[in-house]
Amino acid sequence: MREGIEQVCKKPRLRQPLPYWPLHHCPGCNHGIILRLISEVLEETKLEGIAICVVGGGCSARWAQYLDIDTVGGIHGPNTAVASAIKRIRPDALVFVVQGDGEIGAIGLGSFVATALRGEKITSISLNNACFGTTGGQMAPTTPLGMKTSTTPAGRDSETTGFPFHGPELVAPLPGVAYAARGSVHNPANFHRSKRLLEYAFETQMKRLGFSTVEFISTCPPNWRLPPVECLKFVEETMIPEFPLGEFKNILQKKEN
Repeated sequence: MREGIEQVCKKPRLRQPLPYWPLHHCPGCNHGIILRLISEVLEETKLEGIAICVVGGGCSARWAQYLDIDTVGGIHGPNTAVASAIKRIRPDALVFVVQGDGEIGAIGLGSFVATALRGEKITSISLNNACFGTTGGQMAPTTPLGMKTSTTPAGRDSETTGFPFHGPELVAPLPGVAYAARGSVHNPANFHRSKRLLEYAFETQMKRLGFSTVEFISTCPPNWRLPPVECLKFVEETMIPEFPLGEFKNILQKKEN
């Protein structure tokens, strides 16, 4: 580093250098930023040595290669069940699962809700980009009303396709759930707020208080058919009004009070 220049930011140590397998996310996608957020939280909480990540299908499937921690390539959909099994075998480990909104709200919905009902001591991280990003941008459970996708070219209509799925709000009332929240990384302020949400989720797990879940809103320029800057406006004007940011349950705060 040159004299007089102070380094204020660097690549997370847990983000593995893989010259033969570069980060595959599309330009303008927020998944890479969320990957950084998870890496920073693991490093700052000093939990990387006991962390086990379970990944499924979709855009986050390759995170098993990107994170320098123990990882498991699960199955597309019910990976909360896979993570539950790992946690029961390794109760002292920090076990978290990363999945897309299509996995959590469609093929993996039964597993997601059942895991919350059982109060499994794991953390579910879901990535909400309002579409099936990997397979062509089809309508997902989280697609907002009126949004055009490859399977709703006229915009999502509640009469024929129902209403958007809200995962954290759905499971927050369940007694086995210790923490439920939603964050975004579309600007620096929300990135730092979202780090605190994930820290709370990991803390509730390590204190064995119950199931924890955090959803992150993520942009998808190719399937939203918007340039990256316009995607950030779409998050502010469409995504956040439909999917409010913040905590929906935090029993840690109740115990502290």
